[in-house]
Amino acid sequence: MRIDAVIASLESLPHTNPEILYASLIGASLMFSFLVLNSGGSSMALPDGGDADSLNKPKKISNAKPVSSSDEPQPKWHILRLTNYVVTFGFLLSVLKFASNATTYLDDSTSLLQFLIIWSISMCYFFGFFGISFIELDELESEPQNHQHQMLRKPMPTKESAEPPVKVVKMHPPASSAPVCTDTTSFKKPSPSIPANIKELSNGEIASLVLQDKVKDHQLEKLLDPHRAVEVRRLKVDNQLDSLGRGGALAELPHKHDLDYKRVLGANCEIVVGYIPIPVGMAGPITLNGESVYIPMATTEGCLVASTNRGCKAITQGSGAVSSILRDGITRAPCVRLPSAKEASEVFLWIERPENFQKLKEVFESTTSFGKLLEARPTVAGKNVYIRLRCFAGDAMGMNMISKGSLAVIECLRQVFPNISLVALSGNMCTDKKAAAINWIEGRGKSVVIEATIPKGVVRSTLKTSVPAIVEANVNKNLIGSAMAGVVGGFNAHASNNVTAVFLATGQDPAQNVESANCITLMEETPEGDLWISCTMPSIEVGTVGGGTGLPAQAACLKAIGVKGGGENPGDNAKQLAHVVAAATMAGELSLMAALASNSLVAAHMTHNRKPASK
Repeated sequence: MRIDAVIASLESLPHTNPEILYASLIGASLMFSFLVLNSGGSSMALPDGGDADSLNKPKKISNAKPVSSSDEPQPKWHILRLTNYVVTFGFLLSVLKFASNATTYLDDSTSLLQFLIIWSISMCYFFGFFGISFIELDELESEPQNHQHQMLRKPMPTKESAEPPVKVVKMHPPASSAPVCTDTTSFKKPSPSIPANIKELSNGEIASLVLQDKVKDHQLEKLLDPHRAVEVRRLKVDNQLDSLGRGGALAELPHKHDLDYKRVLGANCEIVVGYIPIPVGMAGPITLNGESVYIPMATTEGCLVASTNRGCKAITQGSGAVSSILRDGITRAPCVRLPSAKEASEVFLWIERPENFQKLKEVFESTTSFGKLLEARPTVAGKNVYIRLRCFAGDAMGMNMISKGSLAVIECLRQVFPNISLVALSGNMCTDKKAAAINWIEGRGKSVVIEATIPKGVVRSTLKTSVPAIVEANVNKNLIGSAMAGVVGGFNAHASNNVTAVFLATGQDPAQNVESANCITLMEETPEGDLWISCTMPSIEVGTVGGGTGLPAQAACLKAIGVKGGGENPGDNAKQLAHVVAAATMAGELSLMAALASNSLVAAHMTHNRKPASK
């Protein structure tokens, strides 16, 4: 039917204003086009056959330090947005003008041709460009669909605003590569979809394939030589860290051929990114308090990083980990001696009075800029008084800080009790680097409790066991078995394994693993049949300034976590590191208990933690 015939038939309808009808039809068409063009605007997925290189950061992944996307020139999106409005307004004007006198324009071929040209150009523009400027800029991120990050975006304040900048949180999906020590299929021959000429590709191109999940992370050593595999993995990990604002974190982490990675592969460590001077693996991501975190672990125990990585994956597939700090204070307990037990009791009672504690607090805090004396708890044994001082130490672990303040406290006591004598600055009631019930009960350093809920489907698919089986194994091993052994703070599967690995990687005092690994692991089956797990760790002793944290390699690992140096508020970074230690511990507990529940532990270690005999 010709268009003039349609218009004539519409005009013949009774009680119908043709101008309004035409405008309504065109308006409805525009609304429909707008919805179609802008639907699904929250994500930009790459088609299977698309040019992934244009979106997947191959230019960014190079042997040079990655450049933040904020440093690159950005398109002038506001101009395109303005153009959209101008074209739309012009198109509507032309439609309204035509509708106002449609019969006349249809009879005039010249005018009709002008309208058709204008409309054709407008439609070409609409289908080609309309809606681009309305897409969020973050949706143009150069990552494939299966690596899209969930982002919680809030407006950033202007320079004139007094409010601090709001943190942008990026969420990474669970690690897609299969855990080496828990999935025998991960050691099968590489998939035929891997490019046959992969060795001829640049390191950046291979890292891009890993980010796209076209090449599995743990297959790199088999596809390339172990040394090149580490270089490629560093590019991949640095790219992931860069999206969290920590690009270049691994620059100071040694990785050259000083360490023979061929000896490491299959025997000591997985997901290798360097050494300190033992291999360092990177587990994660794990969702911790709503953020994605990667965990550096220094170890020579094969399967530890891979097992922890499996736990991180299961936790991230579930609720994520939620961690809380219950107490924060390092302790030192000087031992002083009096001539008699009566005088010792007088010292005890004097310290117990609140007004006298304030005197001790003042002299203690006069020795430090960050330290705050929180508590002074005396204990009498005959003529001896053990004064357990608890101090907030900011981002330092705090032993030097509290030791210096403790001497000032003793001098203050000597002014009141001239016969007091200092036997030892540390009287072993601290208690430092020894198993002690007082740390288990009262806490030392950071007291942390962390929990997560793992859906029963994830327990089956990722952990290869069932919820009732893992809960029963935990009760009989970690609770009853530990009680029968008479342990102190050891109601766990292997907390000290993960604590020590993170301590070594981040420059902590490894000897403090003794008390820092105090942990009770609890598991329950929820009413929905899912798995609830928690780890309570009352004495994690960590710091992000001082000691080994200043060494380049250890500082690099702290930077990868996002806690290098002092925090914006004193203590923030040290607290976050304690959360990360607890998260690594819970991930390790979860994976090991799953292996025990499914009776796959020995088989996994014999298969993947033993090198074949040399011929």
